[in-house]
Amino acid sequence: MNPIYEKLMKCYECFQQKIHFTPQVALILGSGLGDYARDIQVEAELDYRDIDGFPVSTVPGHQGKYIFGYVGNVPVVCMQGRVHYYEGYEISDVVLPIRLMKLMGAQVLFLTNASGGLNTNFHAGDFMMITDQIANFVPSPLIGPNIEELGVRFPDMSHIYDQALQQILRNTARQLAIPLQEGVYIQLTGPNYESPAEVRMCQRLGGDAVGMSTACEAIAANHMGMQICGISCISNMGCGITDKPLTHQEVQETADRVAPLFKKLVTQCIINIGDSLD
Repeated sequence: MNPIYEKLMKCYECFQQKIHFTPQVALILGSGLGDYARDIQVEAELDYRDIDGFPVSTVPGHQGKYIFGYVGNVPVVCMQGRVHYYEGYEISDVVLPIRLMKLMGAQVLFLTNASGGLNTNFHAGDFMMITDQIANFVPSPLIGPNIEELGVRFPDMSHIYDQALQQILRNTARQLAIPLQEGVYIQLTGPNYESPAEVRMCQRLGGDAVGMSTACEAIAANHMGMQICGISCISNMGCGITDKPLTHQEVQETADRVAPLFKKLVTQCIINIGDSLD
């Protein structure tokens, strides 16, 4: 058996022994949404450390557990803390949590993150719906022998971010009168922030926001046939666009400032997505 698949199945068996819950939507809680679990009807929790072989997040503000419960009537599993490539994990470990949520039963992956703005029409605190992505700067999680049990060798990437879900996000933002930008997300490795020259490179490549997660997760989910949508919180403008040096504190402060609005948007989006799945 492929060792990556074997490790995934061990994690799944551990989940089955501890949790009896089938989610429809998998939600990754980026910066600013870390305490989102307070706003849902929680049915169960599972600490990453209690799953055999599961990678554990080391980033401040990322608590490191699955939350199972309901947003409205929609059964969800929330990742309270994701794993990043810059933490030193293999890329297969970075996407293991996403693959596991698909095995749990989730049909939809809702990605959120805090990212740097590249589009000069954006401002810190804006929300951007991800319409496409550039992931060439991190290894593909599909490198190596294909795991046939998960998906095909050469998955199509025409519509990584599901068009029907994008329309639901647009309509929901309009319904709530919350401005929603749209654009392309670029994942770099981190953990250092981008230099001014790297920001200019990302802009010329067509990026609207840049971060250190998300794109590789979307590749793994797409490979497994999940429907994917995503929203970035623009926590700061990229280096060189403004004169301010970048700090994690600034990212967290912006994310915390807009968190109530972000939660409101994500909650209603999930409810509306759930209605579309019925």
